[in-house]
Amino acid sequence: MTDATSLSRRTVLKLSAAAAASMTLPLGSLAEAQPALKHGLSVFGELKYAPGFEAFDYVRKDAPKGGKFAFSAPSWVFNQNAQTFNTFNTFVLKGDAPPRMEMCFDTLMVRALDEPDAIYGLVASGVEISADGNSYIFHLRPEARFHDGSKLTAEDVAFSLNLLKASGHPQISQSIQEFTEAKALDDARVEVVFSGKQTRQLPLIVAGLPIFSKRYYSAYDFTQSTLTPPLSSGPYKVGAHEVGRFVEFHRVADWWAKDLPVAAGQNNFDIIRVEFFRERQVTFEAFKKGLLTYQEEFSSKTWNTEYNFPAVTDGKVLKKEFEDNRPSGAQGWFFNTRLPKFADPRVRRALGFAFDFEWSNQNLFYSMYSRTQSFFQNSGMMAKGLPDAAELALLEPYRDRLPAEVFGEPALAPVSDGSGNDRSLLRQAAQLLAEAGLTRKDGVLLGLDGKPFTFEFLDDSIAFDRVVQPFIANLKRLGIEATTRIVDPAQYQARENDYDFEVIARRYSLSATLTDDSRDIWGSKAADTPGSYNLAGIKDPVVDALLETALAAKTREDMYTAARAMDRVLRAGHYWIPQWNKPYHSVALWDVFGYPEKPPFYDFPVETTWWFDKDKAAKIGMAG
Repeated sequence: MTDATSLSRRTVLKLSAAAAASMTLPLGSLAEAQPALKHGLSVFGELKYAPGFEAFDYVRKDAPKGGKFAFSAPSWVFNQNAQTFNTFNTFVLKGDAPPRMEMCFDTLMVRALDEPDAIYGLVASGVEISADGNSYIFHLRPEARFHDGSKLTAEDVAFSLNLLKASGHPQISQSIQEFTEAKALDDARVEVVFSGKQTRQLPLIVAGLPIFSKRYYSAYDFTQSTLTPPLSSGPYKVGAHEVGRFVEFHRVADWWAKDLPVAAGQNNFDIIRVEFFRERQVTFEAFKKGLLTYQEEFSSKTWNTEYNFPAVTDGKVLKKEFEDNRPSGAQGWFFNTRLPKFADPRVRRALGFAFDFEWSNQNLFYSMYSRTQSFFQNSGMMAKGLPDAAELALLEPYRDRLPAEVFGEPALAPVSDGSGNDRSLLRQAAQLLAEAGLTRKDGVLLGLDGKPFTFEFLDDSIAFDRVVQPFIANLKRLGIEATTRIVDPAQYQARENDYDFEVIARRYSLSATLTDDSRDIWGSKAADTPGSYNLAGIKDPVVDALLETALAAKTREDMYTAARAMDRVLRAGHYWIPQWNKPYHSVALWDVFGYPEKPPFYDFPVETTWWFDKDKAAKIGMAG
């Protein structure tokens, strides 16, 4: 979906936000008068899979095990960095961890990726919920084990959840504030207590958090970076590795949960090898040589012009497009509104007029993309047309605090004449800048402080330069001196965490259901929390209120309505210059894999659901 490896690798998977302390939320169908052991949970109560199901429908239940999957990670979470690593501790802010470390850790429950948000028991065989919905007692499977053979107990679960709330990465700790405490009732039962102000989404988030060994982390400081592979319990563990170059995750053949319904047909590769490269072209050359066997391609130029090497013409490498039904994600350049120069939305909107998407799509992207307009593109949460009665009911109480455009058609990105120098759009930009009080002298735009108005795009790769430079040329026509700064991956991560940038590119990949992590993107509190996803520094009490309404929704349609209202307010704030999207994954692969006929509707879990096909590999002379 993105058009540069550096940007695609700053993908954020399955985001949401923390519950408001002022709102008490009934849990509806999740809370029942009599405690009954539930095998699964979902936000709005629906479950596709009944007790006793054998496997998820989107896997091949008898998929063979073996072989290797080698790739450069297209997505990551928390402190992970796809270009380098210096720690194996991925659940804290400090350091740069390799993507996929989360595969090493078990959780109480796991997602079914063909449902919007449902989870089913892994370490927990089931859960009972108190009548008021404030206490969840998880019953643990007695066979659960860490990789050293030690038993995974309720003490470990309670220790882990409490530790993550106190010291975990801000994207975790800030989203679980209304989780009060976890306590072991005995070896096999852990009680998770909530404040009474939690959203109905929060228990599902907590049930998906990693479980650590209490004994292990009594000897190691959880808050520190470390290159000692941690003791874990999941389907994989850290194997061979070389700092900054590669990490292998080795399948645990005797993983205690391998035969459970939630694991059947999954985790099929003996080795998942993550390679690290600083530049996209080097990554591509490694794929051409077969050092990487899988490549999700994010450069339209490469996809259309460079897959003509011998392995492609010989049929050893395949190009495939897999449908992507998820919300397309909010991809764009985000302004750091903490800075005075970007405080006025008219200035932010004006700068967006200088980006000629139509020219870029035709001349740089081979017309592969559509323009992104919404934070919820390709979902029922995207605002369209005039607000309906339900949206107006949510927006009207804030009319005196909102721009008039919120109550009309939602803000749309400008459409150019495709020339690359649309003078009409540049005139509109100049007018907006003048209305905001900026002046022009001798061809130079001056800010409110009387100094030249300049800004910098921050990146960690030159791959995006071909897109940024034409944009910079148009900004020059407005009298603006824009530049790019390329920094190394570790410095980039640190500057992003500390909001030490002016304009930065990001793609937020959202789930079908808003959950508590959403506040980490749009919430006022997150704007001042180092390491949050609120890169733009959005601080709007109306957005906060609408987000809480969405999280408190009792039906999916009510959630959609609140999200659409919030989308209108966010788009009217012009916090970003939206970029582009496409409804499929562009994938190149060496023809050594088997995979389910159709990926699950709500995700694209290649590493966990594909398998190594020995017969295919033999035909092209590639061993596992």
